[in-house]
Amino acid sequence: MKRNLLSVAALLFGTLFLFMGNGLQGILLPVRGNLEGYATTTLGLLGTSWAGGFVIGCLIAPKIVRRVGHVRAFSGFISIIAIIALVSGIIIDPVWWVVLRAVTGFSTAGTSMIIESWLNERASNESRGMIFSLYIGITLIGVVGGQMMIPLEDVRTPVLFMICGIFYCIAMLPTTLSTAASPQPLKAVRLDLPALYRNSPVSCLGILLVGIANGAYGTLGAVFGAGAGLSDTSIAVMMSATIFAGAVMQLPAGRLSDRIDRRYVLAAMSGIAALAGLLIFLLHPTSPALLIGLVVLYGAVANTLYPIAVAHANDFASSEDFVKVSGGLLLLYGIGTVIGPTLSGPVMSAISPHALFLVTAIAHVLITVYAIIRSRIRAAVPASDRDAYTTIPTGTSAILTPQSMSLADRGAGKPPETGKSPESDDPAVKFG
Repeated sequence: MKRNLLSVAALLFGTLFLFMGNGLQGILLPVRGNLEGYATTTLGLLGTSWAGGFVIGCLIAPKIVRRVGHVRAFSGFISIIAIIALVSGIIIDPVWWVVLRAVTGFSTAGTSMIIESWLNERASNESRGMIFSLYIGITLIGVVGGQMMIPLEDVRTPVLFMICGIFYCIAMLPTTLSTAASPQPLKAVRLDLPALYRNSPVSCLGILLVGIANGAYGTLGAVFGAGAGLSDTSIAVMMSATIFAGAVMQLPAGRLSDRIDRRYVLAAMSGIAALAGLLIFLLHPTSPALLIGLVVLYGAVANTLYPIAVAHANDFASSEDFVKVSGGLLLLYGIGTVIGPTLSGPVMSAISPHALFLVTAIAHVLITVYAIIRSRIRAAVPASDRDAYTTIPTGTSAILTPQSMSLADRGAGKPPETGKSPESDDPAVKFG
């Protein structure tokens, strides 16, 4: 165990700075754009383009890595990200930002896939869980640490963009200087929507809606905070606190979903998220403490939905299909994050910044209703046969790639007889 952890220590150190750069750049662009007077619709396109680039990167980046190798591809991807961060501080133009943000999303998918495949190669069966947990923790700490850099410098200057570039360059060093052998070629994940829906309708539709809600908040949360009158420091605290609250809630929500029908937990958490969103939209709280408190409540429950939905999908899939199911759902989540900011920007412009949470509330109400309906149609897998719940972070700047599903290895010990629904006799339910 100790030897395995030491072998990936440098890589995890680089990962920390990669996600610090992602976290800082993810909040810096909308805050700076809001000060420049850019329309909310335009700021929403920043998230749309990033998510679109990320989804495309998950599909295309493995081909690039197989052609030029892990080290060269990683250096190329992260160099592009660093250059774009610096250029974004020089060229203050919304059109350029939207275009460059798509390239950043594409390159981020490539760098993340390389890191995750490298960790997967170095992990043994005994250390896999520990390494995956460390990786998740580091991504969360990195994003939060980057976001908390906002109050340290005037966002009107290019200094914070330069700090982003520095973070990315530091992240490049451990991998480029490593003498370790490169991992095996990356595996592309095929997105099969009909098969995903047959496997678990709740997870398929639910994750799409979760992506819409999370993509909207992750991209436009800072814009909402500015429109609600929060200072830069308060915006950073709000965005970071929602991530921490979601991380804290993962374990109790996951344990509860291991004991009862996951769809009930999914419906309850979505219902609370919808209620918190509606309160923010309807009450327009003027007290910063109350406003941030409601947003943190929203983040605490909203960030538990994705891993619960993934676990529910894997309850109905055989262990050898875990990566295909989870990877396909991850790409579906990415599609949702493309839709979310695109819808929310115009709604916020037409109504008010608080209308961001009207969009998220509608998405969460739909999840609640559909989960309850499906629980009456299809029987749940017995608790003893369920896949083990695993914490998975979700957020605009911290989305995992299909390679991380191999690293999680959650389906390894799953009995083979649970490969399909207790009520299903359709052989097409299974993948492969």
